[in-house]
Amino acid sequence: MKKLICSLLTVSAVLLAGCAGEKPAASPAAEEKDHLARIKEAGELKVGLEGNWQPFSFEENGEIIGYDVEVAQAIADHLGVKLTVTPTPWDTLFIGMEAGTIDMVINGVDVTEGRKATYDFSDPYLYDKAVLIVNEDDEEIKQFEDLEGKTTANSIGSTYMEIGEQYGAEVQGVETLDQTLEMLGNGQVDATINSDASFQDFMKTKGGAFKTVDETSTYMAIPFVKGGDNDTLIAEVNATIAELQKSGKLKELSLKYFEEDKTQPYGD
Repeated sequence: MKKLICSLLTVSAVLLAGCAGEKPAASPAAEEKDHLARIKEAGELKVGLEGNWQPFSFEENGEIIGYDVEVAQAIADHLGVKLTVTPTPWDTLFIGMEAGTIDMVINGVDVTEGRKATYDFSDPYLYDKAVLIVNEDDEEIKQFEDLEGKTTANSIGSTYMEIGEQYGAEVQGVETLDQTLEMLGNGQVDATINSDASFQDFMKTKGGAFKTVDETSTYMAIPFVKGGDNDTLIAEVNATIAELQKSGKLKELSLKYFEEDKTQPYGD
C-alpha cells in the first residue's frame, strides 16, 4: 500500500508540473489582431526617422519637422491615431522596426532589389536622384565609373554606400550628409554620393565649393517587415499616399521642402 501511495503521489506531481509549465492559450481575439489593429488599439503610430537629414526630417526650434514628418502625420491622421516620431541613427532604424519598437520607417528609403527581397514596400511617395558629388575643382571624377580605386564617405548601410562600393570605391561610413561634405571639402575623401534633394538643400542653406557630376534616378517608399501581419497596414498607407496625390497635398509638401515637384516619376 505504501508503494502504491508513493506511486500515485509521483504521478500526481508529474501531472501538476506539466500543467504548471503550460502557457495559457491565447484568446482568439488576441491571435486575430494584426499590426494595424494593434496600432489602432494603442492609439499611437510610432515612426522612426533620422531627424538630422534636411529637408526630409530635421530639428527646428526644438521640433522635428520635414517632408517625411508631414507624410507620417498624414498617415497617423488617416488611421485616427497620434503620431510619435523617434529620431534614430540610420544604421539602427530597420533594427527598431524588426524588433517592434517602432511601427514603420519613414526616412526617404530608396527601393532597391536587395531591399525588396527583405522588406515589403508601400507605393512610392517621392522620386529623387542619387548624385555623385565632388569638389568644384575636381576634373578627374566625371562619372560613377571613375570611382574605381577612389574614396567616398556615406551613411553606413545606405543606398549611397552601396553605389560607391558597386563602382569600386573604398567607402568610409559616417552618420550625416554634413559629415560627408565636410570630409570631401577637407580632402579626406575623393567624392560622396547622396540624395539630390538633400544636397540641393545643403547648397541653398549652407553652400560650399561642390558640384554634381553624375546621377541615377531613385524612388522612395515606406518599408515593412515581410509577412501578412502588415498587409492591412500597407493597404491603409497606400490609401493615404493616393489621397495625398489626388488632393495635391503631396505636391504641396514637395514644393514646400524641395522647391520642386518630386512626386512624379522622372520623364512623366
